[in-house]
Amino acid sequence: MRLEKKYLLREVSQHLDKSTYVILSRYSKITVEETATLRKELAAENAEIHVVKNTILSIVAKERSFPKELKTVLSGPTAIIVGGENPSGVAKIVHEYQRKNEEKIEVKAAVLNGGFLTVEEVVALSKLPSLEVLQAQFLGLLNTPAQQTVTVLQASTQSLLNVLQAKVDQDN
Repeated sequence: MRLEKKYLLREVSQHLDKSTYVILSRYSKITVEETATLRKELAAENAEIHVVKNTILSIVAKERSFPKELKTVLSGPTAIIVGGENPSGVAKIVHEYQRKNEEKIEVKAAVLNGGFLTVEEVVALSKLPSLEVLQAQFLGLLNTPAQQTVTVLQASTQSLLNVLQAKVDQDN
């Protein structure tokens, strides 16, 4: 294997090591300034975008046992988006950028925790709340039964006190 190819394989593999997901996108007619803007937006989520060769990505994907459906989208110019701990936040940035800049970037598919995501599933992922919001909602759900139990226990004590106070008021 040629030295350049080994280098490219290692480089793509290092990019994929940065996260549990990879979003594949098609790009065209995108300027350097527009790419810089997208990179800056992705940096807010600690994510990166890299242009890769389809053959190199295909080899690395096979080594990593990525889903076979990935090969169906490996045509034309491909960029991968990786990094960060919040795949829904990154998908949101990419989806919003795609919406604002039609024909500049287009999501092809994604791989999340070893599973293949279609374009529609990536859009659905972009509509999910952030990880912090989901965690807060979950903790709220766990806390609700305890709050309701305390309210019920307080209500019976308060009712008893009200009855006793009414008896005292009646006797006076």
